[in-house]
Amino acid sequence: MINKIENFLKKVGWPSIVLAVLSLIAIIALALIPNSDQTNYHGILGSITGFFANSIFGAASLFTNSYGFGIIAFTVLIRFLILPLMVYSISSSKKMSKVTPKIKKVQEKYKGKRDRDSMMNMQAETSAIYKEAGVNPYASMLPLLIQLPVLWALFQAINSTPALKSGSFYWLQLGNTDPYFILPVLAALFTFISSWMSTVSLGKDQPGFAKVMPYIFPFIIFFSSLAVPSALSLYWVATNAFQAVQTFFFQNPFKVRAEEKAKVQAEIERKRVITKTLRKVHKRRR
Repeated sequence: MINKIENFLKKVGWPSIVLAVLSLIAIIALALIPNSDQTNYHGILGSITGFFANSIFGAASLFTNSYGFGIIAFTVLIRFLILPLMVYSISSSKKMSKVTPKIKKVQEKYKGKRDRDSMMNMQAETSAIYKEAGVNPYASMLPLLIQLPVLWALFQAINSTPALKSGSFYWLQLGNTDPYFILPVLAALFTFISSWMSTVSLGKDQPGFAKVMPYIFPFIIFFSSLAVPSALSLYWVATNAFQAVQTFFFQNPFKVRAEEKAKVQAEIERKRVITKTLRKVHKRRR
């Protein structure tokens, strides 16, 4: 267990952990700022909802009580809070991309074999490849799973808190859907940008489903945003915009493509030099 924790800390790095701790402290501090909300929250789930609502109110107080900016500030803090998980996920995804060719070879080896022994052998060989490379195939799901309770609590906070439900932000009524579909479009756009950059940065040797997900996720987010309160759509826009910027810095696809192109060019040059050398040797023997 200790080794796993040390390995996790080594992968994510102390800067991301420090930012996460500072973000948690900020979220708690914002929740402690007095506000005029008189909503009664009951039970454990209600307390979590109230904590989220109070944090948003606290953030809003820094922006002349603008609940929209409060939600955006709260979203940014949440993103920094889960940053270690994002860094860990990115690190695992990069390692996954390197072992994908090996996984494909194992799958080809057992292609067409559906008996129990073959399936168990394939699973064992696949697990061995993951273990040798130090890869957790489920690590990419961590940031998504951790955000689900955040989405739920935010949704409950909006529906349970009259001030948030009736609040306005530019053209938006935070408790209602966006009448002009601007937020759903922006949420889908930022989702596509971050997903596309992430997929491209992992190289060409990706499973088929991984290559099509950047084109599926945006539609899911778009249609979901059409049916939820604007406050939740605003959260999606802010979190996906943050992720797009984060993906650019951690997984710059343009840099990855340039490196891949340089490798291909170097390999071509290496083969050219070998061919040229062999020709010279052949001429001397003649």
